[in-house]
Amino acid sequence: MTILLVPGFMADQALWDDLLPFLPPAEPVQFADLNTGSAIDAMADAVLAAAPAHFTLLGFSMGGYVARAIAHRAPERVTALILVATSARADRPALVQQRVAAARQATLSAFHGLSRGAIRASLHAGRAGDTALIERVRAMGARLGRDVFLRQTAVVRAGDVDTLGQIACPTLVIAAAGDQLRSVAEGREQADGIPGADFVVIEQAGHMLPLEAPAALGNIVSDWLATVLSRNRQT
Repeated sequence: MTILLVPGFMADQALWDDLLPFLPPAEPVQFADLNTGSAIDAMADAVLAAAPAHFTLLGFSMGGYVARAIAHRAPERVTALILVATSARADRPALVQQRVAAARQATLSAFHGLSRGAIRASLHAGRAGDTALIERVRAMGARLGRDVFLRQTAVVRAGDVDTLGQIACPTLVIAAAGDQLRSVAEGREQADGIPGADFVVIEQAGHMLPLEAPAALGNIVSDWLATVLSRNRQT
């Protein structure tokens, strides 16, 4: 079963480089991108248009919003759903204002990816001085460019807490204990709202789980998928 990987804000395929060796080797992988569309629903439609008939869906951060939209739109195609370092809540007004200011600044100067301050805020506090990791995140944004930055910055995350109960496929929610952007409570909220969902917290990691803790994340995903497949065989 294909694992469809949906990245987060200003992240490209390189987000998954360290995670891939820890995913189930027998499962093919397909990379989604969020480079088109100015709304969560439009991004979901674009990902679905390029997706196989059936797939396991893993959405990271903003990609989690897109993944849930896909699960609502095409439930018959999603065999399992994995939500990583994401939320079902609407954006806080202060965060919206920060994005507006960042977009305004991006139109006035050369764009070289996310600012190092913004990147540090997405990492575990213990990795704030990891210049190599910061550069990897910055480079993804630089490759995507200013137009994608402006488009993704304008995307409204309206929140979908009230519709979590409509998701019927096996679901795993993964949060990071040191995530400064999406709290453990937001992860728990999703797991509590989706019937039968499993919930795991990864310690000593921040928001950028695929880069900060790829082995822990990949092993959790692989073990959980094996359990889901076993359950399916028994039924």
